[in-house]
Order: sequence, then C-alpha cells, then structure tokens
Amino acid sequence: MTTMTQASVREFKMPDVGEGLTEAEILKWYVKPGDTVTDGQVVCEVETAKAAVELPIPYDGVVRDLHFPEGTTVDVGTSIIAVDVSGGTAATGTAATGTAAAAEAPAAAPTAAAPAEEKKSVGSGRQPVLVGYGVATSSTKRRPRKGPEVAVAQASTALRTELNGHAPVAADTPRPLAKPPVRKLAKDLGVDLTTVTPSGPDGVITREDVHAAVAPPAPEPVTAPAVSVPPAPVSAYEAARETRIPIKGVRKATAQAMIGSAFTAPHVTEFVTVDVTRTMKLVEELKQDKEFAGLRVNPLLLIAKALLAAIRRNPDINASWDETAQEIVLKHYVNLGIAAATPRGLIVPNIKDAHAKTLPQLAESLGELVSTAREGKTSPAAMQAGTVTITNVGVFGVDTGTPILNPGESAILAVGSIKLQPWVHKGKVKPRQVTTLALSFDHRLVDGELGSKVLADVAAILEQPKRLITWA
Repeated sequence: MTTMTQASVREFKMPDVGEGLTEAEILKWYVKPGDTVTDGQVVCEVETAKAAVELPIPYDGVVRDLHFPEGTTVDVGTSIIAVDVSGGTAATGTAATGTAAAAEAPAAAPTAAAPAEEKKSVGSGRQPVLVGYGVATSSTKRRPRKGPEVAVAQASTALRTELNGHAPVAADTPRPLAKPPVRKLAKDLGVDLTTVTPSGPDGVITREDVHAAVAPPAPEPVTAPAVSVPPAPVSAYEAARETRIPIKGVRKATAQAMIGSAFTAPHVTEFVTVDVTRTMKLVEELKQDKEFAGLRVNPLLLIAKALLAAIRRNPDINASWDETAQEIVLKHYVNLGIAAATPRGLIVPNIKDAHAKTLPQLAESLGELVSTAREGKTSPAAMQAGTVTITNVGVFGVDTGTPILNPGESAILAVGSIKLQPWVHKGKVKPRQVTTLALSFDHRLVDGELGSKVLADVAAILEQPKRLITWA
C-alpha cells in the first residue's frame, strides 16, 4: 500500500468561484492518479449554480487521489484532489514500515535518565521540557505499572464508592450535598447523586429527590403516526415513457431566482408593436461597413443601443431596491444583461459599462458574450452586477412574452419575432417589418409613466434609427 508523508501532500479544496456559492458539481476530470501537474494547469471542470468553470491547480506535483467521481456535487471548502508536491515517489512496503519504526524508537527508549535530566535543566536555569512536548513524538501508549501507590489508590476509590453509593466525583466537580441516610437510599436504589436535582435548602438532596430520580418518566402523549402513502409502483412500460432529470446547477439556480423575483418584486408589463423596417435596412448597411468587418451585426445590436439611449433619457429606470437598507439605489452605469439559452439552461451574462461603448464596441462585446455562453465558458463574474436585461424570444418565432425580472434589476425588455406584416405607412397599407416589444419593470421603483416613457423611446428609435444620433 502506498504511503505519503503528511507534509508532502497538498489537498486542493473546492473553491468558491462566485459570490456566496455553497456547492459545485464535478463535470469532468482532466487528470488521473499518477499524472504530473504544474501550477496553473486545469485539472477539472465544475458547474456551479451560475456557470461551468475550469479549475486550475495552484502547485506542482503528482496526483495521488481524486476524492470524488464525475457527476458528484461537492460543498465549497471540501478537498477534491490530493497532490504529492515532494517531487519524489512515496515509500512503500518494508521501507515505510522501517521509517515508522525508526520514528517510534526514541519514545520506546528507557526513561530512567529523565529525572536526572530534569534536575540538570532546572539547575542550569533552563526551562524543563514538559512531558509530551519533546522533539520526538510518538503515538505509542504504555500500560501503567501497578505498584503499591496504585493499589492504595484503587482501595481508596473502592471505599469511597462503598460509603457514598456512587463512583467518586472528579476533583473539579463539587460533591453532592446529602445526608448519610439519603446517600444509603441512593446506593440501594442505584441512583448517582451527581445526576439528581436537589430541592432542599442550600442545594441539599432529599429523599424525595432520590425517589423522583428513579420514578418512571411521565408517558408522552400518544399522537397518531403520520400516514405515509408509498409511491405507486412504476412499471417498466411507464418507466420507458418518462425521463427524470435531477434539478441542479444552472437550472436549479435559475428556478430559485425566478421564484424569488416573481414573488418579491411587483411586476408590471407593457407592450408596444412597432414598425422596424428602417432598423432592418440599417442592419444590412452596417454589415457592409468596414468598421463592422468581422463583427456580429443583427437587429439585437440596434435594439440594445436603443435601450441604452432610452435609459440615458430616463435614468431613474436604471435602479435597484435595497430592502435591507430601505433605499432605492440609482445606478450611474449600465451593465446590460443578455439572456442566453445554453445546453445547461438559461443564463444572463452582462456587458459591463455598456453605456460607454460605441456601436462597434457593443457589437464586439455582444459577439463575445454569445459565443462564450454557447461554449459553456461564461464566468460567474460575467453574470453578476447586471442592471437591465434584454431577452430575445423572437429567435424562437415567438411574438412576445411577459418576462420576469432578473433578481436585483428594475427592468427587462423582451423582443418578439420580426415579421413582414400589413402596416399603414404614410396613409397606405404596405408590407412592413413589424415586431412587438414587452417591458417588465419593478413597480416599487418604476411607475407607469416612467416605464411607458422608456418603452416608447425604444420603439421610436427602432422606427427611426437616426434618433440614435439626435438623442445622443
């Protein structure tokens, strides 16, 4: 069996890769026992309640043990991998036994010289070494010898037990107060006086106290046992028709967040249908612009820019509700969240300081956000501190919806599908590109007037994109 010295083995614990996370699931191990690892090397991928994250090892060494298999959910702070950082191989078999024996040798040596050594230390003015705190330590325990002193102590103990009716009390425990007849009664009834609650004056144990100690306890009220209805047996036919998926990771966190948001913030949703024909033409023009070469240009880019412009015109919508401090927190920055559907569930990473980005910079940030989310590499930091969110349900062919606020935010804009529809344009019915927008907001922070202004501004920009210039 392989053995390792404690000093050469480092235990790598599951870190908190986000703020306040308590657990993570091990998705995949990239190493196995016996592999050599270096500082900064990724050893595994874990999924937290926010995202999938790769964990690097912080030191060099050889992997000795993986404490948990893939698919296991582990609490933060629990060791997940052991690494031997000694740089050599561990001792095995006889060599390990010999080392252990050598370590125990000093403790097994005769101790007859100990008193003389102690006197020498005291005489020379040095502090004597206390028992158990010497340089060499050992777990070896010796059986105490039975000498005359031991025999006398045992006889004294037996005599006190016979007289008191109970085992001797430790030196630091006060002796129970009781008269000899009461002690005799306690002995006859097998009652330990140290466990009896005294009721006499000055804490003296009475005969009634002893009898009460041996009285049977009052019967507990009988309650009807809870009726547990066992689940109906599932046949092979039924099992083949269902699949059960454990609720964990991103999906579990999303469910908890949505429940908390839906039942904490009073939601109001408003809708507007808008002609976005000019916006769609601008998208096609920007795709041919050299400044946008290699960048993702789509309607979402201009919708995001329109929302940022509306927030600039109506800054009070960019706020949060601090229940603990009973304050409304106005944000002077916009971290724009973009809801992204991934194989692990819906996540909402955000573009930091989106309000300060130019249109090409915003396009670049959107492209990076989407590609990172699809690869499952979104970091927890990218999903924290969002202020306002956009969710594009139109990519699924849906006209619109009533989105639920991302926790801690005041508004979320849902964008429906863009369809060619008959529309009255310049007094005539013409086919136009039309979409429906839905804005949900926290009615504690945003009243109907403010919410309507923001939604109307977004719609006006999408109908006439040149307003992005005049309203800048």
